[in-house]
Amino acid sequence: MKYNCIDGKLVKMTAEEETAFDAATVKALEQEQKIKDAQAAKEAKKTSGKQKLLDLGLTEEEVNALIGN
Repeated sequence: MKYNCIDGKLVKMTAEEETAFDAATVKALEQEQKIKDAQAAKEAKKTSGKQKLLDLGLTEEEVNALIGN
């Protein structure tokens, strides 16, 4: 059972409101996971790129200067 707070009073949600609330919650969680996945992918690419530069013979300081660390 879920409630809305309307004018400071708790009012029980209708079945339709609960369904809409649950759907919005699921969508928000999916969006949050997409953001986390994108951040992880970006970090992995940064790490991979840094390692490739090191493999080419650049020093750690040179690599950090290039990628802004």
